[in-house]
This record gives sequence, C-alpha cells and structure tokens, in this order.
Amino acid sequence: MIHSKCPKCHVGNVFEGKVYSLRKQHMNEVCPHCGVKYEVEPGYFYAAMYVSYALSVAEIVSVSVAIAVLSRSESPWVYLAGLAVTILLFAPFNFRYARLILLHFLTPKISYDPRFELALEIQENDRQPENESSK
Repeated sequence: MIHSKCPKCHVGNVFEGKVYSLRKQHMNEVCPHCGVKYEVEPGYFYAAMYVSYALSVAEIVSVSVAIAVLSRSESPWVYLAGLAVTILLFAPFNFRYARLILLHFLTPKISYDPRFELALEIQENDRQPENESSK
C-alpha cells in the first residue's frame, strides 16, 4: 500500500506520478497490469472522504500536541498557522492514501491473491508463442 500498488496484483500503479507532483493528481481507472477496476461502483470513492477526514483529525491532533509541547504558547494564532500549514501540506497525501486505505483494507471485493498473479503470467506465456508464430 505504501508504494501505491494495485490491491489485487501488487504490481500495477494506482496513481500516475508522485504524491507531491505539480501536475494534477490522477488515479488510474483500472490497473495497468491486471486490469482490475478500482471504482467498484459509481460514487465508490465518496467513502474515501471519511478516511481522509480521519487522517486529517489524526494529523491535526498530533500537530496541536506538538505545538503545545514545543512552543508552550497560548496564542490561538500559533495553532491556527500551524494547523493551516499542516492541512495544506498533507492534502495530497490524504487524497492519495485515503483512497489506498479504502481499496486495500475496506474493500472486500478486491483483495490480494497470489494465484491471480500466477494466472496472469500463465496467460501471457500462452499468448507469446501465438504472437511469434504469426510473424
């Protein structure tokens, strides 16, 4: 999950580009390796908003405690500035990993199957002689 790989085959990339790329964040519709469709049903990734919310709350609480311990400031502006920076810095991370957590841990229809990868390799090996003989 950390490397943004497909939950079914653990080979294909779920996202194009890096987490903090300057381009728009883009998620592949299907796995480029095994072809599994990521959006199980229409509107499926709306559930990722709840996962993103949980990640944001954990980050905000952690940063608030760190600011309280390190700065010992009672000014609300110190907290607001720290939290605003935290939310902006972690937004791309939350977008990506909320969807990955949803796919890897909260989707029973898509789960890792090592036999699935083996079956794909067998299919590819069966197709190769046909392609070579047609040349």
